[in-house]
Amino acid sequence: MKTTAPDRRMTPARTLLFATAAGMAVGNLYWAQPLIEVIAAALRVPPSSAAVLVTVTQVGYALGIFLVVPLGDVLDRRKLVPLVLVLSAAALLGAALAPTFAALLVALGGVGLTTVGAQLLTPLAGELAEPWRRGRVVGAVASGALIGILLSRAISGLVADLLGWQAIYVLAAAVTLVLAAVLRAAIPPLEPREPVPYPRLLASVFGTVVRHRAALPTLLVCAAGFAVFSLFWTALTYLLTAPPFGYSAGGIGLLGLAGLAGAVAARRAGALHDRGWSVPATGAALALLALSLVGAWLARESIVALVVVVVVLDVAAQANLVLGQTRLFALSGTARSRLNTAFVVCNFLGGAAGSALAGPLWTAGGWTAVVRAALVLAGVGGVVWGFSRGRLAEVAHAG
Repeated sequence: MKTTAPDRRMTPARTLLFATAAGMAVGNLYWAQPLIEVIAAALRVPPSSAAVLVTVTQVGYALGIFLVVPLGDVLDRRKLVPLVLVLSAAALLGAALAPTFAALLVALGGVGLTTVGAQLLTPLAGELAEPWRRGRVVGAVASGALIGILLSRAISGLVADLLGWQAIYVLAAAVTLVLAAVLRAAIPPLEPREPVPYPRLLASVFGTVVRHRAALPTLLVCAAGFAVFSLFWTALTYLLTAPPFGYSAGGIGLLGLAGLAGAVAARRAGALHDRGWSVPATGAALALLALSLVGAWLARESIVALVVVVVVLDVAAQANLVLGQTRLFALSGTARSRLNTAFVVCNFLGGAAGSALAGPLWTAGGWTAVVRAALVLAGVGGVVWGFSRGRLAEVAHAG
């Protein structure tokens, strides 16, 4: 059985480093989420307007994914990954120093645009991993990204309570710079790729999706699931700051630790792909996502019940994403970065829509309106999965 060269293997240490860097990079997008009320008060804007901070960051991230990540198929990632991390650190410092709400919007748009390291590392991990364990390796790195999202909420809330909301961006910039240096040394030498003109490279993202029958339904199912995830977590801030809870930013952030348990439990979801169970496992994840939303409505006045809901919802969301991403990486050995570009752009456009809906839905109908909209989004994902199972199964066993 053929294996990769020893210096290019996805060893446990390298997998852990990639997962840590992915978690830090994606976590940079979410420092503001539990701080909406705090930032609104500090910069004198309505809380409903401050929620757009998350949306702007996600839209910037989707744009960065589209413009930067395809370069992973043609450029040296030993240089590209550290470079984007350095640029991300600069944008994070800009957010910390922003004197006005408008300046913070611009800075967080820059954070989104440059914090794409995770989405360069994930397809690289899939490339370096042996085909028979690709699902587990991709699952570990992708799970690191979700853990970063969840930990970012807890850490940012605690740091804001102790040092003010700007401090988290200074700390994040420092850690990002350290990771840039470590990854420059840890990413192995890679074979050069054939150069492709940049406009043609970007255009080929769409062609790659069209060329593979299983790509589009996979993208739609994952985007629907991530829209639910983002809508739930953004609206949860409103729920937990209102009666009967009345939590501070630190208390809201700590709830992210409950989601961390769900992310850890779902870490091995990629192994289901390796065993050929990718398609039915995706259907089960979508069903579990819908069930968790019903639980979220029933648990609207109980923090203990909400903790259980957070765990279940995050298990379902993570499993859906890992299974979808691993299927995409099985489609092509030379266009994984472009497929990952389509994957993340679709997810974060879905996530941006979910976070943008949170404020208006909360204002219009409170938690009930939020849950109903999330159930509709989960249902859309389920319908696409139901009508596309045959196409998805074509790559369920692909290596």
